Amino acid sequence: MRLPAEWEAHESVWVAWPSDRKLWGEDGIEKVRQEFEALVRAISSCKSNQNPHAERIELLCRTEEDEIEVKKRFSCFDLRIHRLPYGDIWCRDTLPVVLVGEKGERASLLFRFNGWGEKYDLPGDREVGQKVAQRLGFPIIECALTLEGGAIESDGQGTILTTRNCLLHPKRNPGLSEKEIEKTLLENLGASKVIWLEGCLANDHTDGHIDTIVRFVAPGVVVCMEARSSEDPNRETLRSILTQLKGVRDAQGRVLEVWTIPSPGHIRGIDGSTLPASYVNFYISNCHLIVPTYGSPWDEEAVQTMQRLCTHRKVVGLSAISILEGGGAFHCITQPVPQGTPYGG
Repeated sequence: MRLPAEWEAHESVWVAWPSDRKLWGEDGIEKVRQEFEALVRAISSCKSNQNPHAERIELLCRTEEDEIEVKKRFSCFDLRIHRLPYGDIWCRDTLPVVLVGEKGERASLLFRFNGWGEKYDLPGDREVGQKVAQRLGFPIIECALTLEGGAIESDGQGTILTTRNCLLHPKRNPGLSEKEIEKTLLENLGASKVIWLEGCLANDHTDGHIDTIVRFVAPGVVVCMEARSSEDPNRETLRSILTQLKGVRDAQGRVLEVWTIPSPGHIRGIDGSTLPASYVNFYISNCHLIVPTYGSPWDEEAVQTMQRLCTHRKVVGLSAISILEGGGAFHCITQPVPQGTPYGG
């Protein structure tokens, strides 16, 4: 079995309703919900000749009150509500990744989750992955590695991108060597090559998730960012990432084709702190590529460049500045279920 690339057809996508007012603040939660709603609408409006159906939305809610609110906002969508306890909205990191076999069979792969290296231990986050896996109804595979879904990126053809900063972090997999981690990753993800990078955006509590710095957009093609301002807090990190990617070959022996888009620059939070803003934290739905924007001078250029790169999908830029206050963007809050044999949930 293998981990598909994100551009392969999805049956559904799991998301979680922003509900914790203590985490988001009374003033911030409605802004976060508005950005969340815009994302769900963009995913649900997706139709094309190649993908005639938008993926179904599988939406987690914590309370009856939240369920009533969700039904009111999303009454017209192909949506199923699941009332389960969870800590926060970062489904990419807390829910299982779904593998696909040669005959379309599927399995839920669960990594160990410890609150991003024991930083944020929220009630429900450690258990929600197992509960969602049970609802999916696929066989469950448990991996001994501690990591989050945002830490790995697959091209669907045997290549996995990741970072040493995250997987070799002492609070995730202490005592395991790079070779040991790589061996386990390849065995569990049905891959044959891991490309290790080093780098982490400023104030990124994930310790360098790959989905904030480099993404696959097609077999053999990756996109990363470059700083356009001398004040960009990630200037040197992004320059280093670009250097590391030069001449790298994937599992099929192809030298990676590397595209660059601008970095958002120095994006500050409500309290003035530096936020880990990234345009490559996009979500690829069945016919949209949805880029997070932050009110930056480089928003439009990033979206337009991605459209030139991804001509087979409509590229949409949507605000994620409020979601970013929590530490991530669109890729972080979505977990797709690839198409396969009939759904078991």
